Amino acid sequence: MSVVSAFLYQHGRRVRALGIDERIDCPEDKSQFVWIGLVDPSLEELQTLQKSYGLHPLSVEDAAKGEQLPKLDVFGDQLFVVARTAWLEDGDIRYGETAIFVGHSHIISVRRTSSRGHAALRQQLEASPALLGQGVDYVLHAILDFVVDGYLPLGEALEDEVLAMERRAVDSFLARSEVNRIFEIRRQLIRFQRVLVPTSEVVAKLIRLDLPCIDPESRPYFNDVLDHVHRVQAMTDGLRDVLSSVFEFSSLLEQQRTGAITRQLASWAAILAVPTAIAGIYGMNFTHMPELNSPWGYPAVMLLIGAACVGLYFRFKRNHWL
Repeated sequence: MSVVSAFLYQHGRRVRALGIDERIDCPEDKSQFVWIGLVDPSLEELQTLQKSYGLHPLSVEDAAKGEQLPKLDVFGDQLFVVARTAWLEDGDIRYGETAIFVGHSHIISVRRTSSRGHAALRQQLEASPALLGQGVDYVLHAILDFVVDGYLPLGEALEDEVLAMERRAVDSFLARSEVNRIFEIRRQLIRFQRVLVPTSEVVAKLIRLDLPCIDPESRPYFNDVLDHVHRVQAMTDGLRDVLSSVFEFSSLLEQQRTGAITRQLASWAAILAVPTAIAGIYGMNFTHMPELNSPWGYPAVMLLIGAACVGLYFRFKRNHWL
């Protein structure tokens, strides 16, 4: 059975457990509602809920299929909200899905491929009866806030990794694996942005539109969720900029170090070219050459070679080539 919890609440307090085939209508009492939580339910269980609570067939189909982008649909007097959960696992961003059916007296959450359960969230809400008693719109806010808050540890972990990579780029060349990691993180952040943008649109609709099951008094709560989404978006944009900067900075440093090595090699080659050229001249087999019969010829040539090499060395040293 994939039903994690199914309870009736009134005035912010748990009244009793119930089955998914049991429907309770209490449209006049906003504080009385049913909250059902499921994990990876079967199609039969979703169809049972559809019959009990009049869920729209299209929303049930989306919840059964999974892999939906964040969205908000209105079906008569009910809402269907899809949110994407995300977490970091072995350096990669993993995704899950939370589909939420919202009616005036019920809220049903369906989680798929999600590592974070709602048990702690439910306990936190039950510890605040005054807030939980505000109705299903507050529970919807709490679930969305719970999902969005899960994005922050992900962004902070990637931020620490990117900053560490930036420090390594200053000290030494980035390895091929690190360059590959830069592009891998960048691709994952682009995909993550495809989740964040529709999420912000969903929360913005809950704030600005006149929707069933959403009271105007609950809009400030959704506005807080939107602020969290914007914060994660800003963090993600900043990480992408830092990744581009790390790669460009590493490339510039590599070019600078390669240029320095090239200048050093060119300097030593120029210094070695002096004795090579002079030795090459005197190595030619001619009978009549200057200083061949002079007793000071060899020392004079060696002195010339030494003076030229020392002069070139200090010249290159002054120009910071050596």
